[in-house]
Amino acid sequence: MLAHRFSFRGILFLGVALAQAQSGSTTYLGFDRNEYPGDTALKTLRQTFSYSGYWLNNPPGESSNSWAGHRTAVESAGFGFLVLFNGRLYAELKTVANAKQIGARDAAAAASAARREGFRSGTLIFLDQEQGGRMLPEQRAYIYAWVDGLIAAGFRAGIYCSGMASSDEGNVVAAEDIRQNAGSRKIVYWATNDACPPSPGCTFPHQPPSPAASGVRFAEVWQFAQSPRRKDVAAHCTKYNADGNCYPPGSSAAGGLHIDVNTAFSADPSRGRIHQ
Repeated sequence: MLAHRFSFRGILFLGVALAQAQSGSTTYLGFDRNEYPGDTALKTLRQTFSYSGYWLNNPPGESSNSWAGHRTAVESAGFGFLVLFNGRLYAELKTVANAKQIGARDAAAAASAARREGFRSGTLIFLDQEQGGRMLPEQRAYIYAWVDGLIAAGFRAGIYCSGMASSDEGNVVAAEDIRQNAGSRKIVYWATNDACPPSPGCTFPHQPPSPAASGVRFAEVWQFAQSPRRKDVAAHCTKYNADGNCYPPGSSAAGGLHIDVNTAFSADPSRGRIHQ
């Protein structure tokens, strides 16, 4: 996810990382990927990860959603959830009025898909916002209409977005821009920042870093490694495979099980498990 170019923020985050280390907050590793890994791979993945991403609609660049119908298998394997709904790109929105209408429709679609997959009311659903930097009026209208519609439907709203400063937007961080303009809306933030530092690269630490170490102090989830590694952003990152992908312990490039890696304050960030 997130193919946009961003500037390198680097050492400014070290103070945040230090503060996290002193706080003693418990953190958990999770993974996400666009394609369902298959039932047989879940056991291997569960040896490392506490929770899994779970798409409610077609992931970015995909013409179908291979996750559909697998919620029970994922939970039975012992995973918590990061529930995701793929949002719209700016080019699809056209006008503010149109963006509001699309946002409301997409919120209804997300709620319907969540119920169909067996997720209960109150589950936290993240809107996948692929474009970073300062949000344009149409993007804000879409995001907040989606958030409002989802909350009205009985779910909690979150957003997956960039935690990196956009090099072509005056160093604006999408997560901060969205939060500053959200008014009183309660939104949970899943920040992505795969630059090293602050990212530890394609690693699977027993004590994962705090989401705040992403540089977004209010983030509750941080995606710190992506497959494939973005050459313009993650050039200094280590532990990736020679093909540029991040593979979990117990797998290899031959199996094709490349993943994105996340850290969160909960083993079930979306509270999507039926049996807690």
